[in-house]
Amino acid sequence: MSQSEGAEFDDLTTCRLGQARKLTEPCSIVIFGASGDLTARKLIPALYHLCKEKQMPPDFRVIGVARREKTDVSWRQELRQALDQFSRTQPVDESVWEGFSQHIVYCRGDLTDSATYTKLEQQLQAFGSPPLCRNILFYLAIMPSQFGETVGQAHRAGLLRRDDAAGWQRIVVEKPFGHDLDSALQLNNELTRYAREQRVFRIDHYLGKETVQNILMFRFSNSIFERLWNRESVDSVQITVAEKPGVDQRGGYYEEAGALRDMVQNHLLQVLSLVATEPPVSLDAEAIRDEKVKLLRSLRPLTAQDVAKQVVRGQYFAGIADGGLHPGYRQEPNVKSDSNVETYVALKLFIDTWRWSGVPFFLRTGKCLPSSVSEVRIQFRPTPYVLFAAQCGQRLDSNSLTLRLQPNEGISLRFNGKVPGIGVAVRPVRMQFSYDAEFGAYTPEAYERLLLEAMAGDTTLFIRRDEVETAWRFVDAIRAGWADKPLTNREFYSAGTWGPVAADDLLAQSGHVWHEPMANNDRPHLSGAPPSQQEQPSATLTAA
Repeated sequence: MSQSEGAEFDDLTTCRLGQARKLTEPCSIVIFGASGDLTARKLIPALYHLCKEKQMPPDFRVIGVARREKTDVSWRQELRQALDQFSRTQPVDESVWEGFSQHIVYCRGDLTDSATYTKLEQQLQAFGSPPLCRNILFYLAIMPSQFGETVGQAHRAGLLRRDDAAGWQRIVVEKPFGHDLDSALQLNNELTRYAREQRVFRIDHYLGKETVQNILMFRFSNSIFERLWNRESVDSVQITVAEKPGVDQRGGYYEEAGALRDMVQNHLLQVLSLVATEPPVSLDAEAIRDEKVKLLRSLRPLTAQDVAKQVVRGQYFAGIADGGLHPGYRQEPNVKSDSNVETYVALKLFIDTWRWSGVPFFLRTGKCLPSSVSEVRIQFRPTPYVLFAAQCGQRLDSNSLTLRLQPNEGISLRFNGKVPGIGVAVRPVRMQFSYDAEFGAYTPEAYERLLLEAMAGDTTLFIRRDEVETAWRFVDAIRAGWADKPLTNREFYSAGTWGPVAADDLLAQSGHVWHEPMANNDRPHLSGAPPSQQEQPSATLTAA
């Protein structure tokens, strides 16, 4: 590299890094439901790492509100022990923790009691700093059924205001955002009664993943791919969000939710909206969210007849997983012995836009699959078999591009290459890009990014109310199509396999097959076949 080229690279790097630190004001982070699992597993580790990376505001407080009897000291000790288990970096930096922990306090109280909010207001005032009293991020780490009363109590206590006359207040809520369209509408109305929509931050942790955020960057900053991202070049798109564990102790929740509500309505439709959206007019938060909503509204509606043809549900039964026998869903704790709740969903969708007219999008998610992996596969149209048909026949592979969201985050391009030697033998090979290899060790966990964005007031990575309601409207039609129909034999799958036979049938109708989303295996597979029986790719190229 020449000196001038090196200087140019340094300038670009400096420019990029100059935008890396978010501008955040001093604020207080109030966690309602602070004794819950979310606080220990995700929120406190995320705030600790933001502190370690010097991303926190110049002054801040973390106030935990819960019913259990604790002191500031005892709660800090609990959180310190949790860090040993849940921090993404080990060992915990004691000097960082010591400084961070001094900003953590506890407020004991019942969320239904107005006295709790009076006590909370007194604690905020005791900090002696106007910004810490006025700028408040309310994190609702509680059940959705408690959202309305909690924000109402905070409003009546003067902690939550609709205007910005004195500082700002923001509400962060976790999914599920309702369990259908009607409940989502009710929940949104309750939240926006006390806070403007721009102050409600609905978290889908998938949007905080670095690789998910990179989808728009990859699409719209690379002309070689942007020109191919349409019906002229793309044959089909597969989006997979697979989970290796079963429902474990979440059987009671899953009996109410199922995979459609738990995963499709949020995670899969969010990824789909980023993969297929039109370019926004700017990188402004509302411009990006506008395009995502437009995309969701462009999904072709599904009638009951369409659901029967284009949507497959499944449920795992006992099978070999992780080298041992895994119980079936109906044998899991808190699950009915005759439950028809789906632990797997596969869909064939169409987007009625100029860009994607006629291109099928295949989405799938499930529990108790061979691996936990999320990825997007863009399958390009095949070339004519004119030149190589005699030598290769159907072995001439179609090109594909895979965006691996987790784990082993990266991007791979699959194309055909000639095998060295006499004659013409073609073999599919892969060119791979790895985030870890290219950008080093520091990749913020999703909650780190999302908490930082919420403190900065940037809504880009959060879900707007009309986006939630549009997704529910689409998903509710699927549930209505299922009605109370029982699962069929072709909709059950053995634990540790890639899903029911009916999912293979769904793609076979149009001459497609599922592709196994594993780092070292890019071949078509049958859902019921264990991963050990899948054909291995014959070659891999690694990008320099």
